[in-house]
Amino acid sequence: MARKDAERNRDRLLEVAHDHLTAADGKVSLEGIAREAGVGIGTLYRHFPTREDLVAAVYRAERARLAASARTLLEAHDPDTALRLWFDAFAAYLGAKREMAEALRPVATSRAESRAELTPALQLILDAGGYRASGEDVLAALVGIHLATDSPEQTERLTALLLAGLAT
Repeated sequence: MARKDAERNRDRLLEVAHDHLTAADGKVSLEGIAREAGVGIGTLYRHFPTREDLVAAVYRAERARLAASARTLLEAHDPDTALRLWFDAFAAYLGAKREMAEALRPVATSRAESRAELTPALQLILDAGGYRASGEDVLAALVGIHLATDSPEQTERLTALLLAGLAT
């Protein structure tokens, strides 16, 4: 029972920390996170000894959710729809990462680590849809679109262009 409670507390801390880290002001109070999660500050520190550990864990949890969503999307949708929905989830992931940028600054995040986790997830959808494209290349194109655009409208147009280019 204690292990389940500890896991539940950790998950709740990550959820609350995500909300705080993506808030507009970017101010993060560890005490406030612990309080809102319904645990003591000692419990927070047992799971995440430093602020950087907490931020890194939130980021990794978001990335893991995105990677896991590929299989879930394919179970619920045809590959074309799953790909579009995964692109949308990727955009939300990048948006959250941008919002957490200040908190992520002191945390070493590896692009290679992100690619290693996200590329196979995207490749799963591409393979299911018969797309003849490398997950690594499509991921790089998605990142490029989001880095190069200044408006949601332009991002949407370029994402649609990428999807059209992938169509077999």
